[in-house]
Parts: sequence; C-alpha cells; structure tokens
Amino acid sequence: MRILFIGDVVGSVGRKALKYCLPILKDKYKPTVIIVNGENAAGGKGITPAIVKEMLAQGVHGITLGNHTWDNKEVFDIIDDEPRLIRPANFPEGTPGLGYTVIKAGSAEVALINLQGRTFLPPLDCPFRKVDDILDELNKKYKYIFVDMHAEATSEKIAMGWYLDGRVSAVVGTHTHVQTHDEQVLPRGTAYVTDVGMVGSREGVLGMERAAVLKRFLTGLPSRFIADEGKWMLHGVCIDLNPQSGRAQNISLVRMYENDVIFD
Repeated sequence: MRILFIGDVVGSVGRKALKYCLPILKDKYKPTVIIVNGENAAGGKGITPAIVKEMLAQGVHGITLGNHTWDNKEVFDIIDDEPRLIRPANFPEGTPGLGYTVIKAGSAEVALINLQGRTFLPPLDCPFRKVDDILDELNKKYKYIFVDMHAEATSEKIAMGWYLDGRVSAVVGTHTHVQTHDEQVLPRGTAYVTDVGMVGSREGVLGMERAAVLKRFLTGLPSRFIADEGKWMLHGVCIDLNPQSGRAQNISLVRMYENDVIFD
C-alpha cells in the first residue's frame, strides 16, 4: 500500500500545479491512494464544489480541510453529500460534513481522519480525545488509518504523532505551508512529518501575495490577502505501508518546482 499525500493547495496556481504534477507523480510513485488538503484551494481560503469535482476527476481519492473550511459558503452545497471530502472531526457536534471517512481505491480501503489543533487557532473540541473516540470504532475494522493533523503549533503536531504512534498508519501535519524535514517512521510503526508543505506560488508568502503580507507586518494595519500568481511549487509525502500490519515502512518527501522539477 502506497499513499501519496499532497499539502495545502493554495489558489489557482496551486490547482494548476496539481493538475500538471499529478500525472507525473502517478507515473513515478504509482500510489494506491492519493489524498490532498484542499482548504485553501479557492482563492487561498476554502473550497468549492467545482474544485472538489475537479480534484476527484484528476484521480484524488480523498480531500481534507482545516480552519478555512467554512470560508467559502459554496462548501455547504457539497459538504454533506460528498463523503470523500472531510473537515476536522473535532468541530462541535452537529457541524455539517464528516470528520472521518473511508476511501477506496480498488480493493484497498483507507480510513481517513481530519483533526485540527487548538493552539493559536480558534477553540474546538480536544483533538486528542476526539481521535480516541474515532479509533475505538475504526481500529476494529480497518488496517490502514491515515490522519491529517491541521495545526499551527509544531509542538501540538509532534505530540499527536507520539500519541498515535502504533495506533494509526500515518500522522501528517498541515496548515503552516512550509515543508519540514523531520519525516520519520516512529518506533511503533507510524509514519510522521510535522508539515507536508503546500502547493502554490513559491514567489509569495505562504502562497499569498507578498505586498499585502509585508504591509501588515510593516504597519500593523489590516490588509486583504490574495493568492499569489507566481511560479508554483508542490510539496507532499509518499508513504509505504505494510500490507499485513498496516504500519509504515517508509516515508519520503516529495518536492516539485515549476521549471525545475525535483523528486526526493
């Protein structure tokens, strides 16, 4: 079992990069399952039904979200009807959509969980307690369990990796848009990386136009952030899982850059 996870897709540049890179990535890595974080795909904030359909048509099996889940109101038109699109499971009870799902690729089934951290982000239910409740159900049925931990604080993501070591196949961090080089298989067999990175403009700041970000830092005044239109980069991870145990055997970083393709 091989899972390709692609980091936060930002705006039209990120979508263009994803469309261009997916055939290359499929050919090189031959993944069983492809998962994408899409919470920034619509202009840098949120996602739309059209973008969801586009990603699924390109061969993506599952889409995770995060703190920008509700930023585009069109998401409400699809969040309850498309089980391959999930939002953080620790949103309050009664929130639209699913916090975890089972995605299928041929005969393979992968339980996919989305969580959101609470440090430096809006308060939600405890992701640690919530994932305990979810695993009580999933561990009885599924060998492969994949977790997208969408969080600001590196400490909270690292803590979740250790908390779930040996209980899930992989824990990957998203949200901060900067790929970390701490990819590893933890002692009990869970693949881990603190942040997968992003898909979007490498000429902006976290995929957004530089000028607006610099204005906010220099003046402290509000400024509207817009997804940058510069040359793209694509970051992700490729994870191999043992077909008997469901535990990780290897995790490697994936990096591609416009006009300068790099595979790690």
